[in-house]
Amino acid sequence: MPAPILSNAPSFAFGSFDFLCSQSPLPLCSLLQSAATLAPVEPTCYARNIDINSGSYLLFEPATLFVQIIALLMTLVMIFYIRSKYTAVGRKEIVMFFYMYAVTIILDFLLVGGIIPPASVVFKYFAALHAGLFVSTFWCLMYNGIVGFQWTEDGTSKSLWTLRLSTLAVLLITFTVSILTFLNIAGLSSTSPMGLYILYIIFPALFLIVYVILQIVLVVATLDDRWPLGDLLFGLFFFLLGLVTEFVLGSYLCEVATHYVDGMFFGTIFTLLGVMLVYKFWDSITKEDLEFAVSGKANVWEQRNPLLGDDEVVGSLVGGNGGGMHNENW
Repeated sequence: MPAPILSNAPSFAFGSFDFLCSQSPLPLCSLLQSAATLAPVEPTCYARNIDINSGSYLLFEPATLFVQIIALLMTLVMIFYIRSKYTAVGRKEIVMFFYMYAVTIILDFLLVGGIIPPASVVFKYFAALHAGLFVSTFWCLMYNGIVGFQWTEDGTSKSLWTLRLSTLAVLLITFTVSILTFLNIAGLSSTSPMGLYILYIIFPALFLIVYVILQIVLVVATLDDRWPLGDLLFGLFFFLLGLVTEFVLGSYLCEVATHYVDGMFFGTIFTLLGVMLVYKFWDSITKEDLEFAVSGKANVWEQRNPLLGDDEVVGSLVGGNGGGMHNENW
């Protein structure tokens, strides 16, 4: 079995993308320079390219692009089911997270696959936009963690515009810092991208941690059912597994697979699984208000009391003012 390629890989250092770029071909890596070599850091092992039209065009990361197409289709399916739950809590807020994830996939597809060539004049602007979408998608996820506590009524203009404007602010801040770093202006440098590192690496990690903590508190404090915690924790597990396979084991997996796939391929798969479990978690803690469902007909459920006889049935009407959690007190 091949040994992992570590001899030429830079060591991990806070504030530097050198180690991350040596493991995975992130879109921004070709625009940053190593402080040691003053040149972009390339992956120590990368997936095979596809030669199109007798060498006139190369398609990079073909296996990863295939997974991204599947991820986009799965995201569209999840968006469809979310939109079909007309009265579920946080429906409009959570669907924005999936929209942003879908747009990030599309942009990643164009940049990673080389459809927008790194030598192109516009590449740096699309890479900055991709960084902004990446960070703001995590912000959007964290905001959805707050929605469940009903600080304001979900689905209202106040809630939605707070989400939209704050997400746009995070996107624009990250985009601005990214493009200034790539261009080496305003005191920012592509050889020492500390500001971009904090925005691109630290902030998303903090947003994810806050989201997970908020959701654990929400389930424990308000729900009788603890099963949704399984969806949440499995989702976190797959996301972390994606980071490990892409940025820790990336070169090793690439060598084992003889360059047919690399760490980005596995990272994309496990990230998709994590996102799917975000949907599963949200779906498991929300339900439609049966009284105000599309059919417009009230649903009558028969609840049998085990202490009474089979013939004694208590009829109850399930209703309310909107969607709710699986807890009648929510």
